[in-house]
Amino acid sequence: MKEAQPTQKFVEIEDIQDGTVILKNGSLRRILMVSGINFELKSEEEQNIITYAYQNFLNSLDFSVQIVIHSRKLNIENYLDKLAERQSIETNELLKNQISEYIEFIRSFVELNAVMAKTFFVVVPYDPIVIPKGGKKILDLFKFGFKTTKTPKVEESLEQKMSQLSQRTEQVINGLSQIGLRVVALNDEELIELFYNLYNPATIEKKDLRITTE
Repeated sequence: MKEAQPTQKFVEIEDIQDGTVILKNGSLRRILMVSGINFELKSEEEQNIITYAYQNFLNSLDFSVQIVIHSRKLNIENYLDKLAERQSIETNELLKNQISEYIEFIRSFVELNAVMAKTFFVVVPYDPIVIPKGGKKILDLFKFGFKTTKTPKVEESLEQKMSQLSQRTEQVINGLSQIGLRVVALNDEELIELFYNLYNPATIEKKDLRITTE
């Protein structure tokens, strides 16, 4: 019987600090939460403006980004707790009964119908710079299948990589904001919550991640 491997062995994350995910290979990732737009409710002119703005945003990037749509069962426990709290302090018996019935209705409805919540994320990367050892020759481009020498990574400090990632993040935030989207970078606690949810798909979110309107 094989010994079970610890979960950490299969997770590529080395650490999370200063709102940044540090991977085991030295790469960095910053995760942005982005609001959605009800595109279908926009006029044709507005749709064209949004489409062109998004196209210009993508063309302005000289690095790749990853767009992730996270769909999970809606967590209504906090909402039900607030209703129960309101019921406990209600002095009017009629209203008290109505709140109780409403709580049961919501609970049974969600149990019978999966109410899904969608969250949109953009992942901004920064990978260690790699330069060819000794340079490349023209003929090297055609040497498919032949053994090649390994290319060493250029040593960059964490501060240097963080600085480069911050510049990319600012560029992405500005570009998405021009489309009319609200964007926030997740902090350490929110990143931990996000990855807890991702690696525990059978459970409901510990906490709802939201974009504040302040």
